[in-house]
Amino acid sequence: MDTKYDFLPDGGACIVYVRPVKVADLPEEVQREAEGLEQLYAVHNADGERLAVVRDRRMAFALARQNDCAPVNVH
Repeated sequence: MDTKYDFLPDGGACIVYVRPVKVADLPEEVQREAEGLEQLYAVHNADGERLAVVRDRRMAFALARQNDCAPVNVH
């Protein structure tokens, strides 16, 4: 049981944070585009800046990886 695993990216890698957000807490223009959804997923950088809002968690993780970032789930 002494097997090492790389759970975190290298020190220079981009890490982004994915968290659920209530549509009601988003700007009105985003709410109109949410098409009846109650929850979306936001992708944030390490400084807390919102980089994107997408329909579901899977899409948020795919978006992060497509941009060479390592997504981390935030509750």
